Amino acid sequence: MRKALLGLGGVAVLLVLLELVPRTSLVDERYLPPFSEMAGALGDSANTGEFWQALADTLQTWGLGLVLAFVAATAAGMAIGSVSALREATASTIEFLRPIPAVALIPLAVLLYGTGMEATLILVVYSSFWQVLVQVLAGVGDIDPVARDTARSFRFRRRTRALRLAWPTTLPYAVTGFRLAASVALILTITGELIIGTPGLGRLIAVAQTSGAIAPMYAFVIVTGLLGVTVNVLARLLERRVLRWHPSVREEAAA
Repeated sequence: MRKALLGLGGVAVLLVLLELVPRTSLVDERYLPPFSEMAGALGDSANTGEFWQALADTLQTWGLGLVLAFVAATAAGMAIGSVSALREATASTIEFLRPIPAVALIPLAVLLYGTGMEATLILVVYSSFWQVLVQVLAGVGDIDPVARDTARSFRFRRRTRALRLAWPTTLPYAVTGFRLAASVALILTITGELIIGTPGLGRLIAVAQTSGAIAPMYAFVIVTGLLGVTVNVLARLLERRVLRWHPSVREEAAA
């Protein structure tokens, strides 16, 4: 309760500053309107179907890209991590591709798919894929050598070793990768909509900015911020739910 109150207090102070700074002429209201105007613009937008359609488009792109990246990265990570020769052969390629910013692929995405959802989907999948893959590889590499040798001694099938040995060890890493990828996927979704023009909240921000509707622009930015907080909270709840058996989660709950 104390943490929640402190958090709400911080938000309240921020909102008061957003209201007072423009009204005291510390910042020109043409560039930063008072928070009351942002809230009013958000209320007006919430009464339109365009806003809710944009929100649905953003969530659709984000969710689809995140699921595709998680499934592909988990399968690739389990396959690569289980074979030492394959892991060594792909290590340099992964380290080369992983640092490439997803926004650098925007020209290619536009060239292939124009301004459709698929263009932004490429950015989301690419950026989220590496977040999960690195974690899954770390999880497979953390398998207890004694347990691995025991499974081989008993001649367990590869499928059995993957389900009974590799996956339980890798699951905490995969869930952590999913939580990290969820935030990254949302960032790239908004970025793609903002730059490429894919339907969604990002495009509403760009349209409001170019048309001089400053208060609605900030209102849409606030919505993206709230969406990011919601995604992070839900990802943490999912992590605790899935890993409720894990010692780290049980210790955190006990504390």
